[in-house]
Amino acid sequence: MKVADLIAELQEFDPEQEVHFAYPAGDYWRTTVAPKVASVEPGWVKRSEYHRMPAVVPLYLEDETEAPNPDVEGADSVCLIRAR
Repeated sequence: MKVADLIAELQEFDPEQEVHFAYPAGDYWRTTVAPKVASVEPGWVKRSEYHRMPAVVPLYLEDETEAPNPDVEGADSVCLIRAR
């Protein structure tokens, strides 16, 4: 889905309605959970062979140096919708 597609879909909703993000919980009962959306922000994703899907790539290394993350090279720039 592109940002323009998301904007078009959202036009159909009441602007005061809460927004939640639905995803499978991965439990025995196949529950779909839906926490509230906390933020919408730019981000980077790259395919994770371990997860077999795109994973978020942090822009900076998560250590004391906070240096730029070299894994960002080759990652795709995306719109991230984060749940609480």
